Amino acid sequence: MARRGRVQLRRIEDKASRQVRFSKRRAGLFKKAFELALLCDAEVALLVFSPAGKLYEYSSSSIEGTYDRYHQFGGAGRNMNEGDASSNNDEDSSNIQSGLREIAAWSLQNNADESDANKLEKLEKLLTDALRTTKSKKMLAKQNSSGSTSGENSNWPRAHEEGRA
Repeated sequence: MARRGRVQLRRIEDKASRQVRFSKRRAGLFKKAFELALLCDAEVALLVFSPAGKLYEYSSSSIEGTYDRYHQFGGAGRNMNEGDASSNNDEDSSNIQSGLREIAAWSLQNNADESDANKLEKLEKLLTDALRTTKSKKMLAKQNSSGSTSGENSNWPRAHEEGRA
């Protein structure tokens, strides 16, 4: 009777075997992502690029929304589980207000037609950051007011190859 042992984790040298293993592991990973989203009401987004460069994706809601949320919390070095939610909301509001004040001050001091590329890049960054923060706050407000939408998307698991929607 053959016993299964621990699989040694190393690169599979045979290209055909590697592709078969990738396909099977990818399917298992997508299944687990779906189960996590459904059973735990978690928001899950998963992007996988094959060795050939094909894109496979799964999302329990919107990948763009999850990505924006990641930037709001994870990308900024914040953890949603740390701190008080009301202090985060106060901090976000003050960040938005200070960003808008900075944009207004810039527009009063500078003429966009006469500005160099560096000044315009700074303005673009200010506007992009303000927009990202506003979108994230809007998304969180919608989630808080209407409850979670995880699991509504029953296209499990959505695996798309790059170039196909």
